[in-house]
Amino acid sequence: MDIVWRYCNRWRGRDGPSAEARRYNLSLRLASGTNFGPYSIVSPLGAGGMGEVYRARDTRLDREVALKILSAEFAADPDRLQRFGREAQTLAALNHLHIAQIYGLEDTGEGYALVMELVDGEDLAARVARGPMPIEDVVPVAEQIAEALEAAHEQGIVHRDLKPANVKIRSDGTAKVLDFGLAKVLEPISRSNVTALANAPTMASPGAMTSAGMVLATAAYMSPADRGGRPRACQPCADVHAICRMLS
Repeated sequence: MDIVWRYCNRWRGRDGPSAEARRYNLSLRLASGTNFGPYSIVSPLGAGGMGEVYRARDTRLDREVALKILSAEFAADPDRLQRFGREAQTLAALNHLHIAQIYGLEDTGEGYALVMELVDGEDLAARVARGPMPIEDVVPVAEQIAEALEAAHEQGIVHRDLKPANVKIRSDGTAKVLDFGLAKVLEPISRSNVTALANAPTMASPGAMTSAGMVLATAAYMSPADRGGRPRACQPCADVHAICRMLS
């Protein structure tokens, strides 16, 4: 985790974001063939509140990865970056077939990035948009998502932004849950920490928060507690609510 603290100090400034932070902005577009440290950009995959995601080739290990390059707003806030680092460390302990794996955090000198497993295939939102799924396809996908959530909850992690766009289906039918950027990291579930579950701090990307600190996930899949402006009441049942909405 030393890389996280070094990076926090680099971007910290008494008078707001440093000149380096201001130069590193979300409008950045990396063309195919551009090198970002040891990663060669192949193509863009998407963008969000935290930055941009690219398909890239790791030239050291000769494999393709998903590279999320953080925006200046996120990287210039030491407190949020530290929380992100702690979250990433926790998620790195989640070794599950149906959760996209985090490979590491990279400080290339050109910027700060999260390196993740590249999951080929279409997301569940795109699949559903093509028409209703047969029940024989729905059941195994639902089971795999539930298994992923169970594994996360056992480690004290609530996804909080589960929706069809955050689930990818590979050509072999394997489902992968993606994007824990709004995750709430709790203590591992046990009978002795029920109170802690309700009072644990929230980890969220700055692009998903208002100035008042309200978490803005996807309304259609948010739990009643989150929709009602009570994010601190979030518990694993929020993910259960989301998967039920996805199946309804």
